[in-house]
Amino acid sequence: MERTLFRSWADVAPRLVAVAAGRDAADTVIRNGRWVNVHTREVLPEHDIAMAEGRIAYVGPDASHCIGPDTEIIEANGRFMIPGLCDAHMHIESGMLTPAEFARAVIPHGTTSMFTDPHEIANVLGLEGVRMMHDEALMQPVNIFTQMPSCAPSAPGLETTGFEIGPDDVSAAMSWPGIIGLGEMMNFPGVVNGSQQMLAEIAATQNAGKTVGGHYASPDLGPAFHAYAAGGPADDHEGTCEADAIARVRQGMRSMMRLGSAWYDVETQITAVTEKGLDPRSFILCTDDCHSGTLVNDGHMNRVVRHAIACGCDPVIALQMATINTATHFGLERELGSIAPGRRADVILTSDLTTLPIEHVIARGQTVARDGVIAVDCPHYDWPDHARQTVNLGRDRTAPDFDIPAPEGATSVTANVIGVVENQAPTKALTAALSVQNGIVQGDTETDIAQIALVERHRATGATTNGFVSGFGYTGNMAMASTVAHDSHHMIVVGTDKANMALAANRLGAVGGGVTVFKDGEEIALVELPIAGLMSDSPAIDVAASAQAMVDAMEQCGCTLNNAYMQHSLLALVVIPDLRISDLGLVDVTKFELTDVIKATE
Repeated sequence: MERTLFRSWADVAPRLVAVAAGRDAADTVIRNGRWVNVHTREVLPEHDIAMAEGRIAYVGPDASHCIGPDTEIIEANGRFMIPGLCDAHMHIESGMLTPAEFARAVIPHGTTSMFTDPHEIANVLGLEGVRMMHDEALMQPVNIFTQMPSCAPSAPGLETTGFEIGPDDVSAAMSWPGIIGLGEMMNFPGVVNGSQQMLAEIAATQNAGKTVGGHYASPDLGPAFHAYAAGGPADDHEGTCEADAIARVRQGMRSMMRLGSAWYDVETQITAVTEKGLDPRSFILCTDDCHSGTLVNDGHMNRVVRHAIACGCDPVIALQMATINTATHFGLERELGSIAPGRRADVILTSDLTTLPIEHVIARGQTVARDGVIAVDCPHYDWPDHARQTVNLGRDRTAPDFDIPAPEGATSVTANVIGVVENQAPTKALTAALSVQNGIVQGDTETDIAQIALVERHRATGATTNGFVSGFGYTGNMAMASTVAHDSHHMIVVGTDKANMALAANRLGAVGGGVTVFKDGEEIALVELPIAGLMSDSPAIDVAASAQAMVDAMEQCGCTLNNAYMQHSLLALVVIPDLRISDLGLVDVTKFELTDVIKATE
């Protein structure tokens, strides 16, 4: 592995001092810009920035004393100079991209620091998969910090993963150079109930002096929430309303407000700052999950900041939430997140603080993008063959594998149905009256009830778990299958026709993972994701084009739901209420227990 070498502040302090004092020349000087100071919430006109060794040596009204014959001069021409943007909580795998291609996609949008939790690949390839993600992250020209995944499986006893992560794995990873803390502690019932394993993972992180990520996906803000906060998680991104945000910051946690491809949780929570007037230092912006189409067409953290501003947030406060607040949270305030001496020289030039056009991006003192075009290489890790051979179905599926037998003698049943909620991670627990034909329960496209199946793909057991789902609006004979199935990442198949469901499942087994859509027996879209069945090492623009064709195919099948693919990929996420599916059955997440598909018969 070739890591991007970057020297510490302590190592280069003599040179920084010499440049600031005028005894040595800067490598680069940005001249005549408006300095957005996120420490003081000021905008200071006619300032310069002198950089050396990839760090900032001087910020002041005149850096002419830092300029030598070989100093590169960048004319700001009165533009705003803002810190590089930080994504405080995200999963690279959700972009369907490797760390290198994810970095290539977001650098032109001004993201220079990412705090990533690779728990998706941990469920497929275990600690080795985390290490491969970590190693490729360290090769990039921007800052990608890795949080050691905490929960694989996310809910022990309710799902089976390809690999499991335990306290020993967490302890071992804390010594890796790019590990910044513990990934989101999704097993919040485990913490609340005093699980020895969950508390041991938290303790290993705290003993290493690192940050514990949170995930409290429950509306209950009573004793259970307080018990979770007492367990040690330092932040949470699962809030969906103002009361959630306020509860978290009052307990000393950071409220991470997310705007991903499908999660729109900023507008409903940022009122805690804009209307209630709470101190914004405890609020942080993040994406959580962004697919490649969003990255290519809409942006990354620049999109989130613009959205926060559109929701009424002061532009400089919004920038604080995407820079210094994040750095402080992870103990990196004197390393990044601001334009100040000694910090990494991560700087964006923009002509407007509200619309935030990203015109020039500098990372570690090097120009990495101009006007939306990347200017550096993002090196790739050499992924081994076994990381590309992770879809093990055991056998091909046939239409009868997706039958849901009715109780003997039943002519109709009342079924528990997963209800998809547009633009939100939670689902609804619905019920529906369904007919029975030849002893098999039938879906009903007229009332938007499709079938859902979880196809086991880690251990080649040949097992299939079946249920019902509502909200996609599918019509005709179709099926959609995906090996991206948070968090256990088996295969999720949703369809209105069992023969198409079998075709879709078998197709992904043949290509080694991805997403496919079948209609009337023909494949009409395919996104190949050969690495762990989760990611492609192709450029983001190519993956985004395939993903857009997949979205178009879903629309051809009747689905008009916003970012429906993201909703599809979360149907097995057994740590977010209300109802999910796993390889063990239908899961009632409000009770953290398995429940029956058939609720009653007639």
